Amino acid sequence: MSRNALLLAVVLGFFSTINACAPAAFQNEPSPQNIAPTPATRLPPLFVTATDTSTPVHAITPSPTATALDAATPTQTLKTNVLSTVAHQPSSTPTSWACWSAGGRILTGSLDTSLLRLPLQYRVYLPPCYEEQAERRYPVLYLFHGQSSSDDQWDRLGADETADRLIAKGEIPPLIIVMPYDRYGGQPIETKFSQAITETLVPYMDKTYRTLPDREHRAVGGLSRGAGWAVHFAISEWQMFGRLGAHSLAVFHSDAQRMRTWLGEIPADQYPLIYMDIGDRDRPEILRSALWFEALLNEYDIPHEWRLFSGYHSEEYWKAHLEQYLRWYTQDW
Repeated sequence: MSRNALLLAVVLGFFSTINACAPAAFQNEPSPQNIAPTPATRLPPLFVTATDTSTPVHAITPSPTATALDAATPTQTLKTNVLSTVAHQPSSTPTSWACWSAGGRILTGSLDTSLLRLPLQYRVYLPPCYEEQAERRYPVLYLFHGQSSSDDQWDRLGADETADRLIAKGEIPPLIIVMPYDRYGGQPIETKFSQAITETLVPYMDKTYRTLPDREHRAVGGLSRGAGWAVHFAISEWQMFGRLGAHSLAVFHSDAQRMRTWLGEIPADQYPLIYMDIGDRDRPEILRSALWFEALLNEYDIPHEWRLFSGYHSEEYWKAHLEQYLRWYTQDW
């Protein structure tokens, strides 16, 4: 039996059990007959609630030095909007400066806002030679963590070390990475975390750091619950984010009910660039969530890159693909 046939059989086998014990709120979700399926997305939709969406199966502590990442061959690739791979060594790269080999740095901070009960915490990665190249401006990547984690998750996975290594080799351009802390849980409609990001954090970053403050140079991504936030921002706030990365996507239930409306409001020539990936042994409910969203993109004929890799819902999986993620986010920047 092929890998894809086995995956389909496993997920279908789990569905009857999951559907029988699903919360009543799930019954209001879009019915499968309203979704134009593709061969890879014939499963009924199931969305995650506020609980247990992304606790890592195997937590890891990354080495303080960058190590080679394991290459993985995708088992399936569907419609893509893959950008051309180009060399990113800028003409102004200070290759002889000590700061270039020293790498970037991560700062921590918090913002008081009336939108939230507690300050909005964040981490921000500044690339090598940020201070020395005082006139240079940078694209920005916003990365959201999974549930039961914090703003340190992408740091622990090695986002900064991987970026340092690829920037030093001229394989990706220097960029700023912002990692907010979602401490509240729940659905987007239950808190004002979304507004705090778009109305407080993004303007603050553009004012405080030398960003390129436009949609074309602002990307959003996340893993598991964080991927749900990435989809939320890239689709509902499409004027702000031009690139979307959804890694092991768990779509918010409240967002699923409004997704078609949001997609219908985006001009056809303004869809964000989209990358999705998930492990073939991820949790059944999260596989269903990702497959539902990917089917919806096909229904609306929205170009995207879809990767089904071998792996689980774990930090080992995301770390193994971190270099691929950064290469994708930064293409053509």
